[in-house]
Amino acid sequence: MTAVLKHELSGYFHSLTAYIFSAFLLAFVGIGALIYNIQSAVANFEYVLGYVCLGFVVIIPILTMRVIAEEKKQKTDQLLYSLPIRASQIVVGKYLALLAVYLVPLCIVALYPLIFAQFGEVYLPTSYGSLFAFFVMGAAMIAVGTFISSLTENQGFAAGITIPIILLNYYSVTLAEYVSATASGSAVALLVIAVLFGFIIRHLTKNQNLAYGLSLLMMLAVVVLYFADSSKFEGLLPDIMTKLSLFERFYTFMNGVFDLTAMIYYITVIVFFLFLSVQSLEKRRYN
Repeated sequence: MTAVLKHELSGYFHSLTAYIFSAFLLAFVGIGALIYNIQSAVANFEYVLGYVCLGFVVIIPILTMRVIAEEKKQKTDQLLYSLPIRASQIVVGKYLALLAVYLVPLCIVALYPLIFAQFGEVYLPTSYGSLFAFFVMGAAMIAVGTFISSLTENQGFAAGITIPIILLNYYSVTLAEYVSATASGSAVALLVIAVLFGFIIRHLTKNQNLAYGLSLLMMLAVVVLYFADSSKFEGLLPDIMTKLSLFERFYTFMNGVFDLTAMIYYITVIVFFLFLSVQSLEKRRYN
């Protein structure tokens, strides 16, 4: 794993990837500080991070699109499979390298609260708590991007899929409120999600019976619960989207509350998608 980590870090810092990512992140933070702090004449760091969140739609795909897809394209993944290391060590080594690249510009951003404090009143515990949550939230999105990169050998396709997924997560709560104001709307939306879940399982496992079985089971559960008590479906989808949204949980930290459940959720997302990445590599190895 250490060898993979060192190789990845060398590749990132001897190419433009790390520098482009850092430049974009620092640019987004600078623009956020300009819009919120200077125009509003306040010194508030955590709300600057709130502005920057939408920038993840651009910077995360830049960072993750090549992490595994490039190995597949160049056929160098075959060399990795021949090494005496497990697929989990390959994925974790690559993921830690991505976190290191992500951490570099954040170390520079960590100086901003101290600078803001020279021109106004800044509550440093909230600022650095929000910055920590910002790092963990980004780490969760990097895990998602790593998994998507493991599904294809086309970097552009990996980025093209990662962008709408992050964008959908960002606007999921707002969209859910428009789609499902009623119990029937929530039920229909959950049925659609069950169908999409089946397609994802089919793609990952190539097992049609498993995919269709799980999808039908979820759809049956939704139908039974709806006819048993439809009132429970009123506003259900917005509530689910709020709990699943990576961004909505971050806003709690911006308000000065350290949400332990949000941290557990971020770590769960990281572990889950890294696990899926490992399974994707294992499937390709055996094929």
